[in-house]
Amino acid sequence: MTDSSTRHPADNTLRFLFEEADLRGEIVQLDRAYTDILALHHYGPGVSRLLGEFLAAAVLLATTLKFEGKLILQARSEGQIPLLMVECSSDLEVRGIVRGAEQATAERFDMLLTNGQLAITIDPLKGKRYQGVVPLDGDSLASCLQNYFEQSEQLRTRLWLAADGQRAAGLLLQQLPAQLVSESAVRDEQWNHACTLAHTVGEEELLGLVPADLLHRLYHEEALRLFTPRDTRFRCSCSRERTLNALASLGVDELESILEEQGAITMDCEFCNTRYEYLRDDLSALLPGAQDGPLH
Repeated sequence: MTDSSTRHPADNTLRFLFEEADLRGEIVQLDRAYTDILALHHYGPGVSRLLGEFLAAAVLLATTLKFEGKLILQARSEGQIPLLMVECSSDLEVRGIVRGAEQATAERFDMLLTNGQLAITIDPLKGKRYQGVVPLDGDSLASCLQNYFEQSEQLRTRLWLAADGQRAAGLLLQQLPAQLVSESAVRDEQWNHACTLAHTVGEEELLGLVPADLLHRLYHEEALRLFTPRDTRFRCSCSRERTLNALASLGVDELESILEEQGAITMDCEFCNTRYEYLRDDLSALLPGAQDGPLH
C-alpha cells in the first residue's frame, strides 16, 4: 500500500482524449476535499471509503456537464446506510453527507446499501431538472453506475473508483459520438480495448500514482492528448439566505411557537455543521408585527 505521507498533493481532475479514437477520459484524485468532509462527521471505515467513492464518482460525472449546475448522487437503502448524498457543481465544488449510519460497521457494499436505489440527478442552473434511478444491485458503486449507463442508452461510460479514508480517486472512460471512426465494429473494438486496459488498474495505483504516470502505465501505446488539470474542493452551498427561505415554509404560527419556547430559531447544516441562528428581529420579513429592519 502506498504511504499516504509520500503521495503528491491532489484535489484535481485530469481530462484526456484518445487521438485516434472517439474516446475521452478523466482521472480525479481528492485529498483535502475528501478529508475535510470526513473531519466534520464520525463515520466508520467502510462508510468513509464508500463516501469517498461517491465523491470521486460525482466529480467524474460532473466533468461531463456542458452547462452550469450540479450533479447529485443519492442512495437510499434498507442496509446500514439509510441515506448517502453527494453533490458536485459544474465548478467541481463538492459536498457530501451520510445520514443514519453512525453505528455502521460493515465493509461490504451490499451490506451498507442493502435493497437500495441510486438516484442520479442533473440540476442545471437554467433548464429542466432530470433524474434517473437504478437499483443498487451490483457489488460496487462502479458496477451500479455501469448498469445505469447501459440501461439509460446514453454514451457508453465506465468508472473505476477507490478510496481509503485519506484519498478518493476515480477513472472515467466515455465513448464519444462518431467523428474519427464511423465503423461500429471498430468503435466497439476500441472501446473494449480501452476498458480492458483500464480494468487492470489496482486501487493502489489509482490512489497513489500521479495521473499522467497512471495514463502512461495504461495507455503508453496509445496517442493521448492531456488537458490542463482542473481543481476541485469541498464547499458547502448552504447560506443564511437559503435557511431563511426554508424557515419561510414553516408558517407564522410554528415560527412564533419556536420563538416563544426557545427565544431563537437555530438551523444546522448537515453537510458542513454550520449553525444559523435567528432572533425575532431577524425574521421581520416573515412575522407580522416584528421589528422592521435588515436581515443579518
